[in-house]
Amino acid sequence: MAVTLTPSAMSSRYAGRRSITCDDPDRRDLLCGGGALAMNLLLAGLLGTSRPARAQALAGPVPDLDEVTVRIVTDSYQFAVGPKTRKADNLLIEHFGWGISPDHPPGPTLVSEFGLSLHATTRRGEETRRTLVDFGFTPQALTNNLGLLGMQAGDLDALVLSHGHYDHFGGLAGFLAASKGRLKSKLPLHVGGEDCFCARDWTAPPVKGDFGVIDRKGLGEADLAVTSTERPALVADHGFTSGQIGQRSFEKILSPSAMRLGIRDGVGCNPESLATADPQQGPIPDQFQHEIATAFNVRGRGLVILTSCSHRGVVNAIRQAQAVSGINKVHAVIGGFHLAPYQPDYLRETLAALQAISPDHVVPLHCSGEIFYEMAKAEMPAKLVRAYTGTRLTFSAAAA
Repeated sequence: MAVTLTPSAMSSRYAGRRSITCDDPDRRDLLCGGGALAMNLLLAGLLGTSRPARAQALAGPVPDLDEVTVRIVTDSYQFAVGPKTRKADNLLIEHFGWGISPDHPPGPTLVSEFGLSLHATTRRGEETRRTLVDFGFTPQALTNNLGLLGMQAGDLDALVLSHGHYDHFGGLAGFLAASKGRLKSKLPLHVGGEDCFCARDWTAPPVKGDFGVIDRKGLGEADLAVTSTERPALVADHGFTSGQIGQRSFEKILSPSAMRLGIRDGVGCNPESLATADPQQGPIPDQFQHEIATAFNVRGRGLVILTSCSHRGVVNAIRQAQAVSGINKVHAVIGGFHLAPYQPDYLRETLAALQAISPDHVVPLHCSGEIFYEMAKAEMPAKLVRAYTGTRLTFSAAAA
């Protein structure tokens, strides 16, 4: 379990990087909250459903990487007949196309669904690491797409679950079952806190209903090292999780789901590990305290940030990654921005904040919404990248 955080000595070739510790009053709430929660998780041992693991907390500059390749394994949309490859400055963009070949009739092709899964391959010198972030809505889509994209379960060095929504964990149990015996022993699964495991109800339009719960017993049976990273921690020695994302910007949380507290039939969340949670009050609106982003530092370029869903705000997620890494430059922000439910004025405010941050590339996926995409296309056309199921984005380090 990651129960301490001592990022220090963050000297760097980047301007704006500085040492950050839990004694820093400007960062204390952002970085150091949840200590009691982390200790409770340590004592609870994740209820015995999987062996606790210790995350490698950030203790210095985040790693400089030579290359980061992000493959969109599952997203809501794909376009098979567009240009296969193009370049945008130093970014290489490759689309999958579809399952046809000169050598055989049409075969299986990629499956899109309302969910998100991202695969990151990172390179530093001779080292290569592979991380799977989120698992989409169904195991059928996830396993089908991983196979067609040539990604082997046994090559994975880490798993990350951004938050406890079914469209991000729905494929996990089936993926683990399909990969039985092939995953590395004690493969880390990074989660952002105990509330990730709560059963949930969908309470927003268009249809209310049961929104699932993570199979904790299955995680133990799969021999995963479930790792709670309320605080920032390294991922497979190359990337890092943001830790729980503070609310520091104008962004407001819309709560489309409610958490049901307690353990039933070995699954669910432990109310004693959740601050101010009362299991007697019934389902409580989800505030996504456990949501985490995943980020990588491309040498000489800056951060590549995978926001996943941004329930706590895409700007907050970016600022969190900047704060915990000490790196101000954002090379790319990729993922769901959770802007589809908001009104145009809110979208314009978000767009203005993104323009102020000035990432080199903006890649909205999943829950970002078409209205935001059209606004961004008008306001920052050179930065906006259209990507979908199967797209591969390769970010390379600056020349020495």
